Amino acid sequence: HVQLVESGGGSVQVGGSLRLSCAASGLTYSRYCMGWFRQAPGKEREWVAHIISDGRPAVADSLKGRFTISQASTNYTVYLQMNRLKPEDTAMYYCAAGYGGSVHPDAYNYWGQGTQVTVS
Repeated sequence: HVQLVESGGGSVQVGGSLRLSCAASGLTYSRYCMGWFRQAPGKEREWVAHIISDGRPAVADSLKGRFTISQASTNYTVYLQMNRLKPEDTAMYYCAAGYGGSVHPDAYNYWGQGTQVTVS
C-alpha cells in the first residue's frame, strides 16, 4: 500500500520561507521519481519540481532560485524548500510518485492528500 504524506504547510508572510516534507512508504523508493505539484483555486495543477531516482533535481523555471527540492537517502522523505514566498505561491501543494521525470500530472501514479500554503 503506497502512501505519501505531506506536511509543513501553513500561513506565512510575504518573503517568508516554508519547508514541505513528503514521507513515502510502500514503494521502492529508488525506482520512482518524486514530484511536487501545486494547485490554486480555479487553476490547473501545476508542476513545481521533481527529483528522480538518481537524485537529479528539476525545478520549474519560474521558481528557480526560490524553490529547492531534495531528498533524504535514509527515510524516504522528499523536501521542498520554499524561500521568498509570494502571494501567488498560495496553493495546495501535492507530493506525487511516478516512473521517470515528468512535468505532467498524468505521469504520476500516486498522490498525497496535499498541504495548504497561504502567503499573505
